[in-house]
Amino acid sequence: MFMAVESTLPTPVRTPASDKDAKALQFIEEMTKNVDSVQERVLREILGRNAETEYLKRFSLNGATDRETFKSRIPVVTYEDIQPEIQRIANGDKSPIFSVHPISEFLTSSGTSAGERKLMPTIHEELDRRQLLYSLLMPVMNLYVPGLDKGKGLYFLFVKAETKTPGGLLARPVLTSYYNSDHFKTRPYDPFNVYTSPNEAILCADSFQSMYAQMLCGLIMRDEVLRVGAVFASGLLRAIHFLQNNWKQLAHDIATGTLNPKITDAPVRECMRKILKPNPELAQLVTMECYEENWECIIKRIWPRTKYLDVIVTGAMAQYIPTLEYYSGGLPMACTMYASSECYFGLNLNPMCKPSEVTYTIMPNMAYFEFLPHGSSTSCLVDLADVEVGKEYELILTTYAGLCRYRVGDILRVTGFHNAAPQFRFIRRKNVLLSIESDKTDEAELQNAIENASLLLKEFNTSVVEYTSYADTKQIPGHYVIYWELLVKDSAIAPTDDVLNRCCLQMEESLNSVYRQSRVADNSIGPLEIRVVENGTFEELMDYAISRGASINQYKVPRCVSFTPIMELLNSRVVSKHFSPDLPHWTPERRR
Repeated sequence: MFMAVESTLPTPVRTPASDKDAKALQFIEEMTKNVDSVQERVLREILGRNAETEYLKRFSLNGATDRETFKSRIPVVTYEDIQPEIQRIANGDKSPIFSVHPISEFLTSSGTSAGERKLMPTIHEELDRRQLLYSLLMPVMNLYVPGLDKGKGLYFLFVKAETKTPGGLLARPVLTSYYNSDHFKTRPYDPFNVYTSPNEAILCADSFQSMYAQMLCGLIMRDEVLRVGAVFASGLLRAIHFLQNNWKQLAHDIATGTLNPKITDAPVRECMRKILKPNPELAQLVTMECYEENWECIIKRIWPRTKYLDVIVTGAMAQYIPTLEYYSGGLPMACTMYASSECYFGLNLNPMCKPSEVTYTIMPNMAYFEFLPHGSSTSCLVDLADVEVGKEYELILTTYAGLCRYRVGDILRVTGFHNAAPQFRFIRRKNVLLSIESDKTDEAELQNAIENASLLLKEFNTSVVEYTSYADTKQIPGHYVIYWELLVKDSAIAPTDDVLNRCCLQMEESLNSVYRQSRVADNSIGPLEIRVVENGTFEELMDYAISRGASINQYKVPRCVSFTPIMELLNSRVVSKHFSPDLPHWTPERRR
């Protein structure tokens, strides 16, 4: 077993804010000091309770609950491997296929990373585990940011209209499930965790009405807002863009104390009737701030007491950091937790660290975790307590709801330990994004290339606010197409065609040697192309995805696209095209 090393977390700035916080922090310490024994107990509980399920019986586990038997008999699987059983449940089969506890609903994936939405079976008690992880977030944050009980959080939270499977089970995103649960709706008052948005606004399935009411409440309570957030960084930027497009009507509502007639949802109108009062002075302030073309620091200008942004900016969300810094005036960005539709995994014990330094400590009580060393066969899995610092692993999951040795698809790098609990940096999703021939470019590599090319735009006060990609193989040789939406802060010094052409070459210089060999020696890949699209294009892309069933909370811009309607939308918004003017550097590697 790898020896635990001392945590590298900085010393918290203060003691626990309350006895409740102290108990939560003590729980974290107990879990992280006893990782292996907790994991052993979790596996024993999962296998013991589900011993009579069809799935475990299929592999002749015969009631065994030890790790050795489990690992020798239960295979590592993907979603496609268990999709037939999932479909049976969706069609109404109530027999204990994965879990002896009834499947309460299906949690859907975002549907933007790899095609169709996946259906993840869950059981009612999983809500308790999710609530437990949520209950640990503010006690940790209170160690680093004092006084959060003196105001409110402006969080843009959304639900999606629910669907039902043929068998009658609800199918909805995990956050829609949580926000509709009593755990959220009847949560006890906590002065450290008060939202400006009323439940009625959050639970409104119409995304425009929900956003409008939440933004209006945030403006009305501007003097109380201490933190601003959304689930993903892209969601917070969507809220800022919403304010840009709707501030005149919002200011009118504030000035007159009347609600926009487009807000027709009865519960929302009723709750807003109690909140909205005429306030011409506030309306004038909103107008003055939003009327200006320059929106730099707009978050601090409208919500001056804001201490930090609470958004996920790891993985693919990292590309939003410069835009968020622009709108927030450099406010800290806190990434507090690591979760998915399959399971809530863990939390960031140093939430005020730089985005590039975010690490998550997996809580060993949430599920049974195994790790596949990157590039190894599935016979080489290691346990949570046995991972090694510096190595990358694919996350494998066994849950109380019945998923067994399931490949989540996340690649994580071990950065250190807190007590005996490893801390991980999220690196990327496993799936390759782009490939023309033998080249394989993944999300992290594409993100790095975008960042390097973006450096050429700095002197022109321009940044990349959004991007996606496409492997164009209609021509021979095929080539990479990168769609960019730019934020040009000063049109007088906007980047020239030559600069954008050089951005193409800089991206190619940043890609792997196989790609560059294909370009230089094999001539099997053509020059990389950047297509600049109109501002607002990616908003339209998100609206399209939501209209097709994606969740506004979980939506992530797809980093690679091929679906014809999306391609048509992007290509119809192209304002300029640019190609790499030269070949990237490549020399043959000497092999021994």
